[in-house]
Amino acid sequence: MGSASPKHTCLKLIISSKEQIFVKGTWFSSHFDLFITDGLQSWTCHASEEEVEERASQWDQPVSEYIDLAEKYLGFQQPGSAYGFDDAGTGHKRLSWTFEKEGTKLEWRWKCQPSSNSKKTTADILDFLMDANIRLSDEVVSKTESFERMKVEAEKCLTQSEKLSREKEEFESAIYAKFLGVLNSKKKKLRELRDKLSKQGTAVEEPVEEDAQSTDRTETFDEGSDEEMSGEEVEKEGVGTSKNVPGGRGRGRGRKRK
Repeated sequence: MGSASPKHTCLKLIISSKEQIFVKGTWFSSHFDLFITDGLQSWTCHASEEEVEERASQWDQPVSEYIDLAEKYLGFQQPGSAYGFDDAGTGHKRLSWTFEKEGTKLEWRWKCQPSSNSKKTTADILDFLMDANIRLSDEVVSKTESFERMKVEAEKCLTQSEKLSREKEEFESAIYAKFLGVLNSKKKKLRELRDKLSKQGTAVEEPVEEDAQSTDRTETFDEGSDEEMSGEEVEKEGVGTSKNVPGGRGRGRGRKRK
């Protein structure tokens, strides 16, 4: 299994208002290399696996954690950290930075030696910066073009959405208009049926009243007939009684004539 590809960083490190340097880092899994230039002179620092392991053990850290933390502070200038690039004698420099751990301010230092080929080291750093700038420019152009394409697609989608919205409103308006037409027609038919039923009800009520009057007349006639019948019966009874009285006429016949 091959080792992972190294990572590269390049930091414009502002030491003070009058001093700034460029620090290019190449980061491996167990060691790292630093290339530094101020534009006139160059320095290098090759942190071997043994040195990194020794430093990590002094800070009670795994090697990978030590390298990740060093990359964090030398890949990007961290606010709140005090950076230094001081003389260490015989042309050497000491690169340092501070950080806080568990409330304690700590400082890491690495000694850098003058580059054996200062011009080449500076040129390599500039080439890296130029290549990185070109990559960033290409990425910006690519993202810009992608954004423009997405913008065009978004405008198309917006236009289509507005069109669909209009068509939906037109469709709903047409459906509602047809529905209202059908509803009004049904209402008209219902009114006609109601009026028709109302007229039929009135026509049925009139014969019923006539029948009631006819019934009253019939009852009156029947009552009169009953009275007449009662009179006849009384008369008949009277007739029957006179026939049964023989003495009346016998006395009349027995009177003496004058």
